Amino acid sequence: MSTASGPSPSGSPPNVLYLHSHDTGRYVQPYGHAIPTPAYQRLAEEGVLFRQAFCNGPTCSPSRAALLTGQTPHSCGQLGLAHRGFELQHPERHLAWTLRGAGYATALIGVQHVTSDPARTGYEQVLPLASRRAEHVTPAAVAFLRQAPRENPFFLDVGFIETHRVFHEPDPAGHPAEDDRYCLPPAPLPDTPETRRDMASYKASARVLDAAVGEILETLEETGLAAHTLVILTTDHGIAFPHMKCNLTDHGTGVLLIVRGPAAAHGLRGGKTVDAMVTHLDVFPTICDVTGIRPPDWLQGTSLLPLAGGEVEHLHEAVFGEVNYHVPYEPQRAVRTTRWKYIRRYDNHGRPLLANCDDGLSKDVWLRYGWPDQDTAPEQLYDLVFDPQERHNLAGETRYAPVLDELRGRLADWMRQTDDPLLAGPVPLPAGATVSPPELVSPRGGRGTDVPARR
Repeated sequence: MSTASGPSPSGSPPNVLYLHSHDTGRYVQPYGHAIPTPAYQRLAEEGVLFRQAFCNGPTCSPSRAALLTGQTPHSCGQLGLAHRGFELQHPERHLAWTLRGAGYATALIGVQHVTSDPARTGYEQVLPLASRRAEHVTPAAVAFLRQAPRENPFFLDVGFIETHRVFHEPDPAGHPAEDDRYCLPPAPLPDTPETRRDMASYKASARVLDAAVGEILETLEETGLAAHTLVILTTDHGIAFPHMKCNLTDHGTGVLLIVRGPAAAHGLRGGKTVDAMVTHLDVFPTICDVTGIRPPDWLQGTSLLPLAGGEVEHLHEAVFGEVNYHVPYEPQRAVRTTRWKYIRRYDNHGRPLLANCDDGLSKDVWLRYGWPDQDTAPEQLYDLVFDPQERHNLAGETRYAPVLDELRGRLADWMRQTDDPLLAGPVPLPAGATVSPPELVSPRGGRGTDVPARR
């Protein structure tokens, strides 16, 4: 832990503002993309931008649960989507309970997506909204900040449905970056009119999201709360395009992470950029470090403060990711170092599970050109220096056998250390949860196609 931890000079712990979006990956302006997000850019210039931040499971509920419990998805028990019946195994380990126990007022506005009942996870207030879109989330967050209690610190969790599909409509007349004639689709996809249009629509959602974040941050300044508030801005996983969300390549696990501290003493201000690998598991211990709260013994991450403060050059030699249930069951594990990525699939399909990709124009292009017939290797090894798009699988090449063996060993050790249920065979479907058949093409195939868990 950093020696810079503890209460602020005023004597009371800082507030914590957790801002998060859906399906945004790193596709915002501070990460170099032609996607105007000035509020994100301004926060990066004031705080710390982590360029190599990763989620621990590139699907919605498992990713959020890992951040909010400080445990891998299989360790906290969040094996699938909350709206499909999956629940936290220990809701009392949610960050909100830890902060509430330390005297924080805890409130949730908008998306949470880790449980059917957010009150179980420690929120004293769950503000009712007409929707989880920015147009309804933002006014509620602004009102909370204007009326925020001054006698106790607060933890405010603000979640936006943006940039989840269905996207907002592009407005090229008012926002030239959304003119699909001049858009570039994400790296895994071909440059076609459909993929350009899809990306223009994503940009429209990113614009709406950025405006909402900007309004909340401006309110923080206007109310005098900014100097005494830790701000964490992130997303759950990669964008909802083919070969991204629900994939263990960097396209799926790479996330934006911008942190601005309540005071320069924490090393979380000044427009710093950090290239060392970090994960969502590191957020909970960082909050403990900044607030002076004793870290719970179940945490599996490491505080970011020594890294941000320049006391260490890296926190992790390797980071890990997993997929279990999304729409169909698709068990996978991955280990990533600065040079290599190893992905292991534990199913026997050998083909893409199409319903685990959200519907959209880009998916339509791939389907039209035979995506269902593409091979999916059970073991994948990628050189992230010479193949950052993770398209050339080296697992079958003899000269890379030593690297493959080393990463197999790292992954096996991590699975044993975290009591991964996959070690015992297929992960059982929890009672009350549902899964769709692997041959389904669309995630909107209908609940009638789901297979309920046996009780």
